[in-house]
Amino acid sequence: MATRHQRAAYPRRVARQPAAAYPATAYTERLRAPWWLWLCSLALAALLSAEVFLGAPGLLTWIPYLVLPPLTVLGLLWAGRIRVAVEDGEFRVDDARLPVRFISQVGVLSVEAKRDALGPRADPYAFVVQRPWLREAVLVVLDDPADPTPYWVVSSRRPTRLAAALQAAVHQHRPPAAGQVGRGDPGQARRSPASPPPAQSTSG
Repeated sequence: MATRHQRAAYPRRVARQPAAAYPATAYTERLRAPWWLWLCSLALAALLSAEVFLGAPGLLTWIPYLVLPPLTVLGLLWAGRIRVAVEDGEFRVDDARLPVRFISQVGVLSVEAKRDALGPRADPYAFVVQRPWLREAVLVVLDDPADPTPYWVVSSRRPTRLAAALQAAVHQHRPPAAGQVGRGDPGQARRSPASPPPAQSTSG
């Protein structure tokens, strides 16, 4: 029989989500790098290319320009490859899939709460997909005795819409009495004796 490990306290300042008006469950986004990061990265690659082989004769001058900018483009494309979706009764982040029936609570992490969630108080078993250019994230608390993962923290451009889509999916795939997603704070989820006290939340 699987046993749960000692959990760290859930991040504070988790915004409440409204209980009413569940939207359509389909949701998808890519965590692509923003335009300003592309501009700064390519400018830096061009500057480094100008510094390398500076003053070299002939075709050697062009070698850095043929290497560094393409590598920068590939790196940015790779960093923004992650797809986040709510579809077919699952929460999908890249190749990770979480059936929504195992979701206990959903909340939006503010900038401060995200910092707490990724700081020293973070649970080492948590599943985290974080992109530094996205300020907010979504917290998904699990209720699966067979899974040691206590919660997911996933960056999002539209965390409120993502949280609402997750709530709608849970509402559709689980009887209302089995969970109360969207009716309280993530810290108010059912807890085992080893779980932390309720987290404080704000109306965000």
